[in-house]
Amino acid sequence: MRLKIKVPATTANMGPGFDSVGMAFQVYNHLEVIADEVDDNPLNKKLTIHAGDGIPTNEENLIYQTIADFLTNRGIRIPSLTLRQNDQIPTARGLGSSAACIVAGLLAADALAETNLPQEALVNIAARLDGHGDNTTPAIVGGLVVTAIGSRVEYIQIPAEPWKGLRFAVMIPNFSLLTAEARQALPENYPRQDAVHNISRAALLIAAFATGDYWKLATALDDRIHQPYRMPLVPNMDAIIAEANKNGAIGAFLSGAGPTLIAVTEDAGFLPRMDGFLKGLTNRWDIRWVEPDHAGATIERVV
Repeated sequence: MRLKIKVPATTANMGPGFDSVGMAFQVYNHLEVIADEVDDNPLNKKLTIHAGDGIPTNEENLIYQTIADFLTNRGIRIPSLTLRQNDQIPTARGLGSSAACIVAGLLAADALAETNLPQEALVNIAARLDGHGDNTTPAIVGGLVVTAIGSRVEYIQIPAEPWKGLRFAVMIPNFSLLTAEARQALPENYPRQDAVHNISRAALLIAAFATGDYWKLATALDDRIHQPYRMPLVPNMDAIIAEANKNGAIGAFLSGAGPTLIAVTEDAGFLPRMDGFLKGLTNRWDIRWVEPDHAGATIERVV
């Protein structure tokens, strides 16, 4: 069996939408999977992984781990596998690279097992593996998605038509930030006024996108749950957000756990103006437009 899989990048947390609001973008990881049946001797099973620098090419590989977890839990023998990863999503930058690996592995495993799970089931499994659903859910279904995790994942895609006039500029630095480190920066408890602040902004965020009244994003993207605590981990973050707002952004926010920042604007001239400011900083920042992805992950069986 030969499979080709494409998974979009995602941004998560989106201002006050901590662990709950995410969006898919047209930047993709591509995976080719070739599976060969083997006999009952486990020593005959082979694993070959072709991937970029820094990506494990053994059983520590996250895509392989996802495939193995899915098949083993269903009592299905893991075949000999060749994985070819072509990753366009930068790693440890807050753009869902780990979630993309989980989703790619999950789609591959579903095809190998011939379980043909519905999308809703895939969403729930992916959220369990990742620990939260604001990256994996938009990676699977595409678009702007709100998720809530309880005994299962409930999610809603916000229709794209009301906010189709928005443009998204991603600002990616030349340094990384591990999610585990960014999580450790967060407090165990929050003051009541900060919780109320975020609840109101998160509700306003979704209402602004759903109605097209997206100038309310200037207020809605203000967060007190994660961004203030992660700001020391991202040099110049406060200055970049302030400059983005001066240069025509409706608002800007930390993407996922960071360190990538994303500005939301209607102004086509925003990017060149902001690029000049970023070039004056100590760290190198790459700024580019990204388009939302509304299709989500895809899989093709190659004959």
